[in-house]
Amino acid sequence: MPSAAPSPNVTSPESIDGCGATDSEAPSRLCVDVVHEAGDWGSQGSVVEAVTEATEALAATYELERDQLEACVALSSDEHVARLNKTYRGKLAPTNVLSFPASTFRPEANFLGDVILAGETVVREAEALDLPFKHHLQHLVVHGLLHLLGFDHESDKDAQTMEAIEIRTLARLGIANPYETTASGRKTERAKTP
Repeated sequence: MPSAAPSPNVTSPESIDGCGATDSEAPSRLCVDVVHEAGDWGSQGSVVEAVTEATEALAATYELERDQLEACVALSSDEHVARLNKTYRGKLAPTNVLSFPASTFRPEANFLGDVILAGETVVREAEALDLPFKHHLQHLVVHGLLHLLGFDHESDKDAQTMEAIEIRTLARLGIANPYETTASGRKTERAKTP
């Protein structure tokens, strides 16, 4: 995972602040701004709602050490993610999700960093895995946010720790364990998430 990259300077009328709460509810401990950076995300239903649900499920599952942490989730395209992947990871292809932790954690801001999703890759993988798009998207959002929280999967032990949080979080959303072995004997997602 890249250690840091500048946050994209994107302003968009589709930017949605996921930190808001109604008068009757408390604000979430983990808030996301969802920004439409590139690509056609409109045909995939309520993407912002799906991202917000995944974020809230993670905040409810994982005991956050601080209140009011913030992140940005950028809905992007394969082309843009491929450029970022080449620049920051030396890989010449798009990937489904990239996480860019904030280069300097500012305690007063509580900003964790950016999660960037490649729309075409997310759609293609969901179809190949025979998963609902929303479920795959939510898994990748949780996965990306966990990277911002300091988790990785460089070793088997680290991967098991991270996957256990993902599995518990996704269960809150009614999503089956994405790492279970299928009837054909293959792991469903481990090889798919960076």
